[in-house]
Order: sequence, then structure tokens, then C-alpha cells
Amino acid sequence: MTSLFSRLDAPGDDVVLRVGDERVTSRQLAHATTALTARLAAEGVVPGAHVAVWTQNSLETLVSLVAGVAAGFVIVPLDPKLGPLELNHIVKDAAPAIALAAAPAAIEGRIAVRTLAATAELRQAPTLPARTRQIDDAPMLVLYTSGTTGLPKGAVLTARNVAFDLDALALAWRWSREDTVVHALPMFHVHGLVLGLYGSLRVGGALHWFPRFVPKEISDALGQGTTVLFAVPTMYHRLTEAVESDPSLVAGLRHARLLVSGSAALPQRDQLRLEALTGRRVIERYGLTETLINCAVRLDAPPSPGSVGPAVEGVELKLVDDQRRTIDARDDATLGEIAVRGPHVFAGYLNRPDATAAVKDADGWFFTGDLACMRPDGSVRIVGRRATDLIKTGGYKVGAGEVEAALLEHPAVREAAVLGAPDADLGERIVAFVVLSKPAEPKALEDFVASQLSPHKRPREVHVIAELPRNAMGKVVKSKLR
Repeated sequence: MTSLFSRLDAPGDDVVLRVGDERVTSRQLAHATTALTARLAAEGVVPGAHVAVWTQNSLETLVSLVAGVAAGFVIVPLDPKLGPLELNHIVKDAAPAIALAAAPAAIEGRIAVRTLAATAELRQAPTLPARTRQIDDAPMLVLYTSGTTGLPKGAVLTARNVAFDLDALALAWRWSREDTVVHALPMFHVHGLVLGLYGSLRVGGALHWFPRFVPKEISDALGQGTTVLFAVPTMYHRLTEAVESDPSLVAGLRHARLLVSGSAALPQRDQLRLEALTGRRVIERYGLTETLINCAVRLDAPPSPGSVGPAVEGVELKLVDDQRRTIDARDDATLGEIAVRGPHVFAGYLNRPDATAAVKDADGWFFTGDLACMRPDGSVRIVGRRATDLIKTGGYKVGAGEVEAALLEHPAVREAAVLGAPDADLGERIVAFVVLSKPAEPKALEDFVASQLSPHKRPREVHVIAELPRNAMGKVVKSKLR
């Protein structure tokens, strides 16, 4: 397959996108690529130029994200909730020639870039010869990182990066034209955009997208046809609670062919609760903006609690130490940083060769900054980020994720986040922040962890808070806890 989106190669009247009661066929979407090219050409914007798309919650946004890529533009998705500092930085860095917005009035004046309305005419006009995106090494997307260690950096992804990774996931999950992906994820992130939207059009299925996550709507959608759910752990937690309070919602989850979780670790407690309710286990995967998906639990693999699976087909993966020397241990205990190599690794950071060189070496290895242990079968267990989750306490190295997982086993703990704080005696002491579902004394939680893990992994402080600070993808922002 030399083109990126198989559904646009021979367009017809089959529905490929659905948002609420609105639907788009492959024929309409194929036309949209040609119509958008002509529309932007009239504004002096030609394929290869950077085009920003405000990812507002509408079908027109999805059409623009697909048509722009298919027509050969380099798409820069913009989160409508970005603050002025981040937004101005991204616009200055990416320098889009023009922006598209489903509701221009809602973002008027926020950026000094011409903005066109992403209107319904893109999908209602008569059929014209379609344009299709070929698989090559030219830039296709500029996706900005979360900026946890400074201002966001623009990761440049190519059509080859995207096609390779989606094909590897299709193999791991037996993802096919028969599947309709259901999700309520934002469209400025790899999970919702690349996997959910572009994946559906490449593999050959369809996407049923929800602008808001409502458990009943998701359950109802999963009960129709052959469906796959892409969600993040906070969504599975809410689904579990919804099913426990309304057992009628379980039918959709039981009907779905595949349940996939990503973007953060899924607590084992939620995994077991959902499996007990539905008889279905949730499959986990692991990736980054710069590499797309590195690991995935295969559909035909036996259960491996806490694992994100082995490297997907065609991806090389290893653990390295602080000097980036290979660690050979597969004992599920030795910590190392994950390094990956393969056709999925991004082209580099836009305008930042220095930042690219810091994470990608001359041999093509990308150093993720994520800490993990490897099991004998090659599957990977993530324990946190090197920058925020490696705690050096009393001469030991402790992954914050291990302590968080132990805390979540306590019946009173609903959510947990762990970090290291400076300590004159230990170097760093382990500090935990917890959200409780029922009363519990901090000392009892400290003792509980000590009973589950090695004594040196015991939290020295436990703080009870109302909620954990999270970003748009549900990841805890630990810098706000510090």
C-alpha cells in the first residue's frame, strides 16, 4: 500500500467518520482533499506549507485534519485551551501559513495568522478527483509536546512514521476494515489523532468520535457492530464506576472486540474491577509523541498484569543505564531507560537540532526518558519518567510508579502520585499525594506500602488532597505537586 489512507484510494458511499448524527462517506472525504487544496491555493497556500488546525469539537475539524494531510499540507494541531504563552510560542515556532477553525469566532484574535472557516462545504460539494497522501519521508505533522520541561517542542512526524506504526498495531491487535474505533480523545494528541483518526482510515475501518466522554454514549456505541475502544485510564475508571452503578451499561463493553488503554499506566485495580464486571481485559500499549507506539500487548498474548507488552513488529527496544550502556537484565526488577529504534522514530524537533541530538544518537536510537523493567518474555513494565519518577533514596533507586501501584491496592486510595523531595539524610525521601475514597490515616498508608514492597520504598510523607492535577490526556502533572 503506497498511499497513507486506504479508504480514500477507492472512495464510495461507505461511512468513515461519525460525530453524533453527522456522517461522512469516503467519497465525501476524498473530495474534501481536493476542495481544500483549491481553497488554500486561492489564499496562496500550497501543499508542503504548515497549516494550523484548531481542534474544536466538530466534524469539520476531523475533516480538515484528514483532508489537510491527504492533500499534502503539514498539519499543526492547536489545542483551543492553550494559554497565551504556549500558544504564541507554538505559532512563532511552527509559522503556519494559515489556520482552519470550525468556529473562527471562538478563537478570534488569539493568533496573528489568517483563519479560514472549516465549513461543511468541504463534505457536501459534488465529487471531484481525489488527492491521496503517499508514504514518504516528507513532514506530515508537527505535534507539540506537553512542555513539562520547558516550552513545548514541535515533533516532526512523517507519513512513513505513521504508516509503519499503524501497520504494526494492526498486526498486534488484528485491527481490520471490519472495525469501528470508538473514542472521546482530543485531536491534538497522538492517541486520538494518529491512532484513532488516521489509523481508522489507513487500516480501513471507521471512526465514531465523541467530543465529550459520557459513559452511556460510549457503551451504546460499543454495542453496535464490530467495535474497538481507545481510552485513557481516567476514562476506564469512570466507565467502571458507571457500570457498577448502572449494570445495563455492561452490555456495550462486553460486545466490544477490543478495549485499549494508553497515555498513562492503567492501575491494576481498575483492570481487575473492569474484568470482573465484563469478563474482558483491557490491553495496554506504550508510546510517545516522538515515536508513536513502541510497545503493545498483542491480542493473542496471555495476560501479563502491569505490562505494556513487547516492542511492536519492526521496532528495536532495549534498556540502558545512566551512561546509555545496554542493560541485558530481564528480571522484571532492574531499572533502565527505554531506548527504541525503527521507522517510527520522528524526524526531529522543529527548529531544534540541539534538542534532537540530545535524545537521538547517530545510530538512530531514541532515548525516551522513561524508566522500565523488562520481563523474560521481552514485555515491558513502565515505572515512570527519569526526570520526575526516579527517586534515589538511601542509596537505592526507586521508581515512583512502583509505589503508586502499591498505594492503589489500598481500598481507601482512589488516586496516587509519588515523587522525590530533597532530604539531608536520604538524599531524597519518597513523598506521596493521595485522593481517598474513604477515610484513612497517612501513617496507615505508609505502613501498607512497606508491607507490600521493600522497606526502602516506604513513603516518608503522605499528603491527602482533593484531586490530582492532570493535563488534557489525564496524565498527572507532578510539577504542580512540587
